[in-house]
Amino acid sequence: MIEPPTAPSARDRIRDAALVLFATRGVAATPVRAVAEHAGVSTALVMHHFGSKDNLRVACDEHVAATVREQKNASVSTGADPLAALRAAEQGPPLLRYLARTLIDGSPHVATLVDEMAADAQAYTEAAVDAGICTPSDLPRERAVVLTLWSLGALVLHEHLDRLLGVDITGDPAQMGAYAVPATELLSRGVITEDYYRRVREGFAALPSRQRDEPPVGQPPHPQEES
Repeated sequence: MIEPPTAPSARDRIRDAALVLFATRGVAATPVRAVAEHAGVSTALVMHHFGSKDNLRVACDEHVAATVREQKNASVSTGADPLAALRAAEQGPPLLRYLARTLIDGSPHVATLVDEMAADAQAYTEAAVDAGICTPSDLPRERAVVLTLWSLGALVLHEHLDRLLGVDITGDPAQMGAYAVPATELLSRGVITEDYYRRVREGFAALPSRQRDEPPVGQPPHPQEES
C-alpha cells in the first residue's frame, strides 16, 4: 500500500514562503507579516519557529545547501556542475532564484553558504572522479572552489545569459541546452593546451611567496613600518 505524501509542517511552509518572497522581493523588502500571509499562518507563529527574520534567512540558506548536498549525494551524473542539484529540485520553491538574489543582496551569512557549497562540491566531485565522470585533479579543493564560484557567478549574471544565449538558468532544466552544452564542452575538452597549463603552473610556482608580515597590495604598511 502506497503511503500518501506527508503534508509539510508549518515550519517548512513558512521557510518555503520566505524562499519565494525573498527570491522575488529581496529580504529587506519582505516583512515577516508578508511571509506569514503567504504561508497561511500568523506572524506570531513565524516568530515562534524562527525568532527573527534573520534566523529565517539562515534557515533558507541552510535549506539551499542541504538540497545541493542531498541531490548530489544521490547522483553524481551531473559531473562538476554545483548548481545542477538545485535545478533538479525546482519543483518546489525557486531555490536558484533565491540563491541568485541572496548573492546579490550580500547576506551576512552568504560566506558560510558559499563555503559549505564549495566543500560539498569537493566531496561530490571526488565521488564523480571515482565514478569515472570527472578527471582526477592535482588541486581537488582549489578546483572545487573555482567551479563553485564560476557557477555562482553565472547565476548572478543569469539575466545576461538569457539575453546573450536565450536561456534562463534559473528556470526549466529542460531548456538548459544552450548553456549546458558549451559549459560541458569547456569542462570536457578544455580551452588551452596542456603545455600552456604546465608553463603557467611552473611560472607561478617560481614566484617568491609573500612575506607573512607584508601588507596586502593596496593597503598601507603596518604602523611600525611607517617613518
